[in-house]
This record gives sequence, structure tokens and C-alpha cells, in this order.
Amino acid sequence: MSVREIRLFGDPVLKSRCSEVLDFDKVAPLVQDLIDTTSLQGRAGVAANQIGVELRVFAYNVEGEIGYLINPEIVRVEGEPELIDEGCLSVPGLWQKVMRHPIATAKGSLIDGSEIEIRGEGLLAQALQHEVDHLDGYLYLDRLSPEERKLAFRELRQQPWFS
Repeated sequence: MSVREIRLFGDPVLKSRCSEVLDFDKVAPLVQDLIDTTSLQGRAGVAANQIGVELRVFAYNVEGEIGYLINPEIVRVEGEPELIDEGCLSVPGLWQKVMRHPIATAKGSLIDGSEIEIRGEGLLAQALQHEVDHLDGYLYLDRLSPEERKLAFRELRQQPWFS
């Protein structure tokens, strides 16, 4: 398969809630493209809408653990939310502190339709929450306080890729 181009802030596909995968027979190429795209250095996860596909699928690559979920949902979060530095491939060059739970469990399916739960701590928990947000049409910028969001948007307008 192939590494796909990442859609950037401002692309309407990033603000749309993705549709559930109903036909698992046709999702394997998308899953492979997401894994290939996530496998590049510095990438903890990529959601399908970040490559222009409005389906509920994401891949992750955290500390050498590579995986994916189809039709994921966060089913449990644990611990008090804490401010964590977070960036996004769709908003390159920006990092802000975002409230995330330190432990998260996501449920979804594999290509064969079997269900799976993934429990993550630290960066994996953050990636699970971040990628499910993408599939729901949210960017991490949407989770910032109004003051922080204003500062982030000022910084965003100064990015060379932003038009």
C-alpha cells in the first residue's frame, strides 16, 4: 500500500464526524495505508479523515507498538485529567497543553470483524483519545481553553503552510 498525504487544518474533512465501517471486506487497503502513514518517524497515530477518508478507522504507532481500530470508541478513562503537551499532524508546527486522562481504554474491531479492547497509559492513552476525537470531527485545538485557543490561533496564522 502507501503512505498518504495528511490533510491540514482548514480541510472540512477534519471537522466531519466519520461514518462507521459497515463493509469489513473493503477496509483492508485503508487500514494498511493508515499503518504505512503512521509508521513514519514522529507519528503516534493517524485517523482516516486525516488522509481524506471519512470512515471510523485509525492506526497508531506508540513505542514500537503498531495497531489499528475500526469503529473505535473510548469506553473508559481513568485517573484525573492532566495537561499534556500535544501536537497534531494536521496542525504542524504547533504544540499546546491539552487535558487528557492518563489511562484510556478503546473498543473497536479488527479487519476480520472481531472485537478488541486496547488499554493504554501515557502516550498510548493520549493517542487513543486524540484519534477518536479526530473521528468525531474534533481537533485538539477544540479542547483548549478559550484563552489558550486564542493564542494557538494567533500562532497558527503565522505558520508557513497556513493560508
